[in-house]
Amino acid sequence: MNKLFSNSYICHFLGIAFTSICVVLSSMYPISEESVRNSLILVCGSYLATAFALPLVAKYLLVDRKYYIIPVIFSVYGISLSLILLLRFDYSLYLLAIGAAFSFVWLFITTILRTGHKKLTLHVIDNFDTQDLIDHENLDVYFLTEPYSQSAIKDGLVVDLHKNITHHQEKFIADCSLNNIPVFHADSIKEMIDGKVQIKHLSDNSIGTLQPNPIYQIFKRLWETVIIVLTLPLTLLIMVLTAIAIRLESRGPVIFTQERVGQAGRVFKIYKFRSMTVKTSCAEDKFATEEHARITRIGKVIRKVRIDELPQFFNVLKGDMALIGPRPEQESFVKLFEQEIPFYGYRHIVKPGITGWAQTVQGYADDTDSTKEKLAYDLYYIKHLSFWLDLNIVFKTIRTMLTGFGAK
Repeated sequence: MNKLFSNSYICHFLGIAFTSICVVLSSMYPISEESVRNSLILVCGSYLATAFALPLVAKYLLVDRKYYIIPVIFSVYGISLSLILLLRFDYSLYLLAIGAAFSFVWLFITTILRTGHKKLTLHVIDNFDTQDLIDHENLDVYFLTEPYSQSAIKDGLVVDLHKNITHHQEKFIADCSLNNIPVFHADSIKEMIDGKVQIKHLSDNSIGTLQPNPIYQIFKRLWETVIIVLTLPLTLLIMVLTAIAIRLESRGPVIFTQERVGQAGRVFKIYKFRSMTVKTSCAEDKFATEEHARITRIGKVIRKVRIDELPQFFNVLKGDMALIGPRPEQESFVKLFEQEIPFYGYRHIVKPGITGWAQTVQGYADDTDSTKEKLAYDLYYIKHLSFWLDLNIVFKTIRTMLTGFGAK
């Protein structure tokens, strides 16, 4: 059974058949034939879209795919319902719900059954520290011994290309490449596992590869603006209620503004709901973790669920920020970090974001060491910038809002 499901085409063909049968059997009570047909088409299309998107969204950090099934299904069916409202054709909300439920059941069960087949099987030439690879639950690691054989390699060969390798090993690596066997540098695999760039191996030449796709950046600006405009009726209501609560609790402005460093080093004013008592004008800049005594009761709540960040939607509409990107820092901190952390300025290649990869994976940075770690995640985001990584971050941000992960 597991071997049967290991073939994606067979697995998803059976998934569509299973989901379709469940929808048809659930349409026994009076529903028009046209509604049933249209609903069935939408369910099948949504299943295929979910099956296509799931591996693309869940590939980062080699995460367990089953945790992304529900958010991807919700997103796909949300788009389907939007199309229904635009095209105004007959459908059954009941049948769509049945289709979504049974799609989840099938994908969840088969994902568990296929877990062993979804592990990466890597063969390594043992000239580097392999412990991180061995410890990772989604990797099967095997050590090559002489005489080396290409037929033994399944998903790829891993070797540290910066360390000494014998002439025989060089020839074997070259032969693997010529025969389309993936050859991974050890740091590239570690980057994929950790979700961050190995900064200690960067150079002025290699960091040039971090240039993001300019076409996607235009598309990113478009879809982020559309999302903000569509959600404004809800977010404006939340913002009004938050403003009233802040004003009732303590004196001072409702909106807190501060100069931050954005794309290309440009300074802009960031907007946030005030979550602390008003600071004196002569006070020096501090990390948020050093300011806990000033946080108000309302401030604790809105910071935990990230409501204090909602005014930054207007920063995005103005073009100073993006929904997703590296968090912008204060200018005084940027000047300090640029002196202490190599390549720190490269995080300003893209627009800063309200949420980002570092915030959802690492959490909050409150000193130079944690900021170095944060930079590694930021550079990974820039290097792999894509719609699917952004969608992954959206799902992680929802988890962050529900759990309060990284709140300060």
